[in-house]
Amino acid sequence: MKHHSPIKELKKNLRIEALARRDALTTEARIEASMRIADIGLASFYPGPGAIVSGFWPIRSEVDLRPLLFGLRERGAQLCLPVIIDKKTILFRELVRGAPMIETGFGTAGPPEDAAVLDPTFMLVPLAAFDARGHRIGYGAGYYDRAIAHLEDKGVNPRLIGVAFDCQEVEIVPDEPHDMPLEAILTESGLRSFKQTDKAIS
Repeated sequence: MKHHSPIKELKKNLRIEALARRDALTTEARIEASMRIADIGLASFYPGPGAIVSGFWPIRSEVDLRPLLFGLRERGAQLCLPVIIDKKTILFRELVRGAPMIETGFGTAGPPEDAAVLDPTFMLVPLAAFDARGHRIGYGAGYYDRAIAHLEDKGVNPRLIGVAFDCQEVEIVPDEPHDMPLEAILTESGLRSFKQTDKAIS
């Protein structure tokens, strides 16, 4: 018999509710909010030339990050996208202008197998739900938690910025030990920073 922890159940319900609210947004509202997110991100982030920025290609009703990603590339950032390798692992492959995109699992598209594998230093992280403390609920597979832990084991400590619509906020995300709190959350109403760090988002 599978043992369900109360935290997992709660997270599952919060995820379902937040995604239902996101799915209910009209296409126009999503496009407008995604453009605002790009404007705010470009006004707030200065990852610097040589920064390796991971984003995600929009699936279902996600924020469309492409305007923000391409704007960061204009400023000298290298871009990469997550690719699901097996049931446990994602790698980040370089997104090169004009390169073909292939089906990369989970309904996502990403760079092909011959693309370079990069270690992102600045991650724009997808999420299902978030709270005012900067805790996120992912889509339930744990790919990002494992990928971030793996990067940290290698000595890469990427900046973690969650990206979502305002409607995905929930009152409280229950903590679990493996959760990676975010440095900031970017939504259409602004950028909220959580980590008391001495570095601005630059």
